Order: sequence, then structure tokens, then C-alpha cells
Amino acid sequence: MNKDIKKIAIVRLSALGDIINSAVVLQFIKEAYPQADIEWVTEEVFSPILTLLPQLSCIHTINLKRVKKEKSFQLFKETLQTLKQLNNFDIIIDMQGLIKSAIVSRLIGKNTHGFDKSSTRESLATLFYKSTSHISYESNVVKRNTFIVSDVLGFNISDKMLLKKKAVFAVSKKYELPQEKKNIAFVIGASWQSKIYPKELIVNICNSLKENAYIIWGSEEEKRSAEWIVDNSKYATLAPSLELTELVSYISAMDLLIGNDTGPTHIAWAQNIASITLLGPTTTRMIYETPKNIGLKSPSKVDILKINKNDYSIQEIKSEQIITKAKELLYGL
Repeated sequence: MNKDIKKIAIVRLSALGDIINSAVVLQFIKEAYPQADIEWVTEEVFSPILTLLPQLSCIHTINLKRVKKEKSFQLFKETLQTLKQLNNFDIIIDMQGLIKSAIVSRLIGKNTHGFDKSSTRESLATLFYKSTSHISYESNVVKRNTFIVSDVLGFNISDKMLLKKKAVFAVSKKYELPQEKKNIAFVIGASWQSKIYPKELIVNICNSLKENAYIIWGSEEEKRSAEWIVDNSKYATLAPSLELTELVSYISAMDLLIGNDTGPTHIAWAQNIASITLLGPTTTRMIYETPKNIGLKSPSKVDILKINKNDYSIQEIKSEQIITKAKELLYGL
């Protein structure tokens, strides 16, 4: 380890699931470097969830999505000025590995570190790094995240450490849920339609398990699907509208979460809550499996380097298979 490192910048701009799967590294950095200040640069929309990370001394936000959407030179200029004002970091770690995140890292300072050209989809990003780490792009995303940090900082993050990790996020609100039955959250949305498990089969799961089922939604379209599920299962309840910080607390109160491959589903693993992630066009590469956090993959073959967003094979995962796994996690059957 390099004990001269006193100030660390993490660059992970997006998306929610990737930020969640990156944030786990902070507790291990703090164990190795207890006196270090750790700061994080992110897209503004994701900053609320970072406020739940006790290891961070500062959160810096930018809005590249807005710059791109509005094509505003003034906003672009302001973003550049914001980044250039961040300085004096001993190490800047780009955990994202894209050209945009690499440029952001280099604007912050010279001591940049990222994935080497064979470890990322956008090899030009390496032009902006002072040093790099090598790990196969096809490797598990959590293992990639932990490796790039531990490699540059000179310590190890083992599987044993990940299995024994503390909950990643602080709980900011207490939800009192009924205790006479098990409480199960369902995450029914996703960024792609092909990642979404059919609502009719979710009803089958709710009616078979006969526990308290809470249907989490984000958009109005997801809310309509959630209401349909509630209308068709007496065991299902519509979850309240939740801000990001509330979502973490809500999921932290559950016995089990069942969901698509999307950000809110990853919160369960982060918080050490049992989970079943349903995977169609993606694979278990996207999650860190443990005895109580498992992935159920559809029969389709996936090319990690060229994801097929028209792969709707998630619909082929049988509800009976999910029910069996849920019972194993809930009751040890």
C-alpha cells in the first residue's frame, strides 16, 4: 500500500446499478486507508444515493446528459470549470472505463488510473490514464470494480471479504412492515423492455408464495403494471412512490427481493438482503452471486460484447423455478 495516498477521487458517472456495484469498494478502501479522504464524481441524478455512503467526504455532480440534450455551450463550459476546480488528488480512479469518464478523470488531475485497452469497450479511454489495470472485460462486474481499486491502491479484496461485507448504504428511514408473513419486494421495471419479466407470471409467484408482496415501480408505465398485478393478486400491495434514498431503506426492510436486471434489484445485494435476479439478455456477470443472492438465467446465449436488446427470452424463465428458489431462500427448503 502507498501510505502517501491521502485524497482519492472515484469517477463513476452512471448508471444506478453500476454505481451500486461500485460503491462496495468504499468500505475496503477505508479499512486500508482510514485517514484518506474519498470523493466521488457522478451524474447529478444519481447523487442522492451517494449521500448514504458514510465513507465519502464529498460528492461532486455534473450533468453531461443535460449538456448533450440541450447542446448548451455555456453549460459545457460551466461543467469544465467545475471539474478543473477539483484538484490535489493523489489518485483519480475511473471505475467506468468510458471515454467520457476518462476525460472527466483527466480534467480533475494528472494522477489518473483506469482499465487498460484490452479491459474496456472504449479502448481510447486509456489515452487519458497515467496508469492502468488489466482484467478481462468479460469478468464479473463486481470483481472488475473491486480489482481496479485494490490493484492501484495496493491491497486485496477477496471473495471472503465480499461475502462478509457490511451493508453498503446507510438506512435513512425506518419502514415498519407486517411481521406475521414474509415481506417480498418485486422490482418489475428495467431500462429495456426485453429485461422485463411478464407481469402475469409475477402474479403467479405472488399467489403461490402467499406472502406479503410489495410491487416497486418508478415510471407511470411501471405503476400501471404494478396496479394490474395488485388487482390480480390479493397478496400484492402497491409500493409507495420512493425517492432513491427511500428506496434503499424500503428494500433494506425486506426478507427477499425478486427483480429484473436493473439498479433497484442490485440494492438488495448491496444491503445483504436475499435476492433473485431474473436475467434474459444479460448474464450473471452483472451480479455478485452469494448463497442468498442468486441469478436465474433464461436459455438464451449472450454475447457480452454485443448485447441483443431484442432477446426476450426472460419470458421463458418458468415462474415455478422462481417460486422454488424463493422458498429455499425464505424458508431454507
